[in-house]
Amino acid sequence: MPRVLGMDPGSKSIDLCGLCDGEVCFEKSIDTLEASRDPARVVEAVEEFGEADLVALPSGYGVEVTRLSDVDTAILEDWYYTFILATTREEVEVGLRKGSVGAFIYDAMGKITRELKRRGVKGVFIPSVINLESIPVHRKLNRVDMGTADKLAVAVLGIHEVSSEHGLPYGKVNYIHVEMGFGYNAVIAVRNGLIVDGVGGTLMPGPAFLTAGAMDLEVAQAIGSLDKNDVFSTGCGPLTGSPTPEDWISKVSEDPLAGVCFDAMMESLVKTVYSMIPVVGGAVEILLSGRVSRNPVVVDYLEEKLGDLAPVRRMKGLPGASTVKETAQGYAVIADGLAGGVFHTLVEHVGVVNARGSSLDYIVHPRFKYSKLGVNYVRLRGFMRSRAFNIEWWSKLGVD
Repeated sequence: MPRVLGMDPGSKSIDLCGLCDGEVCFEKSIDTLEASRDPARVVEAVEEFGEADLVALPSGYGVEVTRLSDVDTAILEDWYYTFILATTREEVEVGLRKGSVGAFIYDAMGKITRELKRRGVKGVFIPSVINLESIPVHRKLNRVDMGTADKLAVAVLGIHEVSSEHGLPYGKVNYIHVEMGFGYNAVIAVRNGLIVDGVGGTLMPGPAFLTAGAMDLEVAQAIGSLDKNDVFSTGCGPLTGSPTPEDWISKVSEDPLAGVCFDAMMESLVKTVYSMIPVVGGAVEILLSGRVSRNPVVVDYLEEKLGDLAPVRRMKGLPGASTVKETAQGYAVIADGLAGGVFHTLVEHVGVVNARGSSLDYIVHPRFKYSKLGVNYVRLRGFMRSRAFNIEWWSKLGVD
């Protein structure tokens, strides 16, 4: 049976979860800012785990299952920034000069991946929610973030947990997953053990801790211009001057700004969960995961507002996992399944291997093609196995 490793590059910590024969056998958590200053720490942690049959690499916005060995070194940096980070090197460098936390995370992810490539690690990039064939195309138009790769990973873990807890085959699992991380929130809909819809952090109607969520186009027009750094610097933390979610939530009853942001975030989650009910049908549970979900104030609020729909609880995660986040455990579960381990049936059922393309494939706005990111996208998209939905769309419309 395989030895595999899952790596989740969270906004607060980079977590590594190792599975040996499907059991947790390795855990390591490294502060993200420390890792951005010294990416070698993460590489050393991978080597500490030892020989791995497969490592599920930080996959950001997600791509079809792609082996690290299949991405030529000559294009790796551009490929990674374009498809995994959905940005350009120039935008990240601007963020680094501004001291943006998100930019340091992106910079670290790129450096770690290049070094793992150099060392010949058997790595694989995994999909995000939008890449799955179980989601109809019409739900994807002009969408990028329906749930990043870590949100997909934790939902796959959630399918396994609900199946185990209720004695259900994967094909009978209907539930809603609410992930509340240090940076982003997401709500994922699961029907018959398949992910059928998702609202990721930048599409949520309200803010998360680092990101603002969905933004009125009139606001974007009024501001004049937005860049990648706005994605992870306009949430409740930055807006209230709070360094951690715990600090922010502790101020909710005293600080009006903190209170308004809390109400906005919680109501956003509740509304989004309700919007998933027609898609899921009868949900057997609503699972909560992520750092923010550990706060009892948050759990009590969601139990009160959502308890009539289905039981609400924090997910347990894999037995034996005591340090790393549920998202890292999900990455490891997918790695195990792709390597033919005990989670092979689960990963096959969810359709991870059949996922296609990139998260940028459904941006049909014609001006995307001429942006800096769009130019890189069009130039590099041909290296993937599948066709690009938007490029074919533009071709049919005669967009040059």
